[in-house]
Amino acid sequence: MKTKYIFASTLAAVAMTACTDLDVDVKSYYEQYPNNEIAVEAKASGAFFAFRGALGRRFDEAISMNSDEYTGVSFDGDYLNNGDLAGFSLHNVSYDNSKSQLDAYNDIMSGITQANKVIVELGGEDAPASARLRAVRAFYHFLLMDNWGDTPILDHIAAEDEVIDRQPRADVAKWIESELLACKENCTSEVNTNTYGKPTKWMCEALLAKLYINWPVYTKDITDNAWEYGTNDKLNDCIAACDAVINSGNYALAGGDNNDFKKKFFYDNGPQIKDFIYAMPFDAATQGGLTYARFRTWRRGQNANGLYSVEMTKSVGGNFALTPEYSALFCLPGDRRNSCIVGDGSKETTDVYQLDVKTGEPTDVRNTYKGQDVTFTRSITLKEETADLNCGADMNGWCQGYRSIKFFPNIDEYNGYDRNQSNDVPIFRYADILLMKAEAIVRGGQATNGDTPMSLFNQIRSYAGAPTITAAPSLQDILDERGREFLDEHWRRNDLIRFHDFERDWGFKYLNPNCKEAYNRLLPLSLNVLIVNTNWKQNPGY
Repeated sequence: MKTKYIFASTLAAVAMTACTDLDVDVKSYYEQYPNNEIAVEAKASGAFFAFRGALGRRFDEAISMNSDEYTGVSFDGDYLNNGDLAGFSLHNVSYDNSKSQLDAYNDIMSGITQANKVIVELGGEDAPASARLRAVRAFYHFLLMDNWGDTPILDHIAAEDEVIDRQPRADVAKWIESELLACKENCTSEVNTNTYGKPTKWMCEALLAKLYINWPVYTKDITDNAWEYGTNDKLNDCIAACDAVINSGNYALAGGDNNDFKKKFFYDNGPQIKDFIYAMPFDAATQGGLTYARFRTWRRGQNANGLYSVEMTKSVGGNFALTPEYSALFCLPGDRRNSCIVGDGSKETTDVYQLDVKTGEPTDVRNTYKGQDVTFTRSITLKEETADLNCGADMNGWCQGYRSIKFFPNIDEYNGYDRNQSNDVPIFRYADILLMKAEAIVRGGQATNGDTPMSLFNQIRSYAGAPTITAAPSLQDILDERGREFLDEHWRRNDLIRFHDFERDWGFKYLNPNCKEAYNRLLPLSLNVLIVNTNWKQNPGY
């Protein structure tokens, strides 16, 4: 089931006016404020979905490659691109070479600008109709703060000559908290097709939980090598936010059409998925930008007798290779999540069979390339140990590393709409609520509602078909489980930093002598961001 939105032309108009004529009185655009639900919804949608383009590719590249999920490989120069992705994998990000990915900062800032304009048009922050705009604005600030640290608090339309300064990360975190607490009760609590993909009260609670579990990350100096998570006086607040979502009764791990873990992320997912609290809708024809399959399918997987039972007529990149350390997480017997990668996480090699495009399951037809059987290796072997992360442009090089098929594509859409997909991408899920609550209790929070870390953890395991545990999970257990559960959902970098695991050895990070330096916990500002904001200083270390 896919949701079609009918405001495309209106959104374009809003987007076009969002970045120009900052000194014009926005109220003059309309003789009166919108006074009906359709008009309000049309005007708000541009801000709600401003993150779509970045999430569909460049933000995905930056955040996924900077974690232990992926190695950004190249093939004798093919897909090297000045080392833009290799730099993320090596924790050696260049503010110039990787500016295409780092410019996601500008996309997110644009969403804030659009939200601010509509808030004014709706009558200001105190207008009930503005609550959802304030929520999405807080979410965009969260993304900037989480990945880049200090960032401006943009709670108004900037005047043309106004100097915008970055604010301390701790202050931004406190502002986000205050915004969400102020606006959440005026955000809709309904969960249906009309509210899908848009801020709700429950999206606010999920974001508060995410903010609170990371509170020592955001309010201490994580660029100090001596940083420790330490105590967190927001753990009970995190648990309360999780309980609000749980007690709402709106969400579940299973139910509707999401009784199978793998099918939640298929190209026909949508508001019927009860696990999705907040998601970004994509549609290959009308809401494009999602191109995950293009880069996660192995380099020659599009050819005749390729990875799928229908041929991909558009080329693929194949430069997203799962690290062997991450692939090894997908080893629990009976775990349905194992089927979201091509490769047996418990083995060094895996023979590859075509995937049925309707079911996503392997067929009995061997995947071949020019008469050669395709076998993936869990480990990645470079031709030479250099920052190019070059595997070689041959059968051996192309088959290095297991591959993700979590966001399983509709191949006909991929072929017909220039590699675009219709898979909606979840941002907050009910599964995350359960695991955050379990983590908060393990870290010292007060258990509520009869829940224990083990009972919460086992809800995830039971649903996935994986073995349940018989003792309280450790923090390492929770981190590993989050790895299995949230592949490709852009929380792994966030998790690794919170668990003090971001400097752990994985992949080829050892090729960068500075890979263990704490400044890597923040991304650098793009060259393009610094050119526009001449009063800003680059993050330390870059």
